[in-house]
Amino acid sequence: MGSLQLRSVRKSFGATEVLHDIDLDVADGEFVIFVGPSGCGKSTLLRIIAGLEDSSGGEVLIDGQKVDNVPPAKRGIAMVFQTYALYPHLTVKDNMALGLRQAKTPTEEIETRVAAASNMLSLDDYLKRRPAQLSGGQRQRVAIGRAIVREPKLFLFDEPLSNLDAALRVNTRLEIARLHRELKATMIYVTHDQVEAMTLADKIVVMNAGRIEQIGSPMELYNNPANLFVAGFIGSPQMNFLPAEALGFAGAKTIGVRPEHLNLSPEKGDWKGKVVHVEHLGADTNIYVETEKADTITVRTFGEVHQAPDSVLFVSADPKHVYRFDEAGKVIR
Repeated sequence: MGSLQLRSVRKSFGATEVLHDIDLDVADGEFVIFVGPSGCGKSTLLRIIAGLEDSSGGEVLIDGQKVDNVPPAKRGIAMVFQTYALYPHLTVKDNMALGLRQAKTPTEEIETRVAAASNMLSLDDYLKRRPAQLSGGQRQRVAIGRAIVREPKLFLFDEPLSNLDAALRVNTRLEIARLHRELKATMIYVTHDQVEAMTLADKIVVMNAGRIEQIGSPMELYNNPANLFVAGFIGSPQMNFLPAEALGFAGAKTIGVRPEHLNLSPEKGDWKGKVVHVEHLGADTNIYVETEKADTITVRTFGEVHQAPDSVLFVSADPKHVYRFDEAGKVIR
């Protein structure tokens, strides 16, 4: 079992409150991702769950048991850090086995667990190497393997892919997703990258300024954002936000339309504008149109689309995908 409950968790550094009454339930076996901009409190919250940071109030429960006064080593958790935190003088095998040896696990069991994790992570050929002889992706796999051998109740990941290049990030992301399916373990993962969140999570927790803005599955957040912040954070390119009154949308302060829900026409449409920039991405083309009433609008088209800069176009929104927001930035249903 590996359920987690947070009840009114708060954290202050002096007079500065960085976490405000965080409530969250994570079911056994769920993959939950904390996502938000830098400084929103997601890593601090992960450290409180791990016991590396004390909360200023509230409760942390693992499998229904309060662990606020339980040291990290006794909480049944394993953490994978952004910086790998491997011992340079130890081999891959010894790095993976160290925590078990410190816990005085029988040697035969250590061998069995390390062999199973090594096989799962395709590390068999590297067990005698030291970290300096490994690539960044291999080092991260060793750090994940060190967590796996402990057979924890909770896996905690603190931005584990941020030090990898783009190709390695994709490969390691796939490995983590596969591991979750195979281990059926509870995983809590912190990232500022919404693509990682959308592609890995069962449930996403969107944080901003120490508060939870919304909790839901990736597609729930994409299709039904609760407010301007979530609507703008989830989705790439970012949702377009336009002044509602100037565009004829009564009863709202702001309207939002995702770039993929806009259409272009040389003849007619909702907003007339001029092409200011075109991004050719291969599978997609992003076209930036400077309009008369709504500033610059991003339009995402599928496939290779050619539009000359300074050409005049009309932009139209799919009415089924126009979001309306009130003065406080909350969505109007």
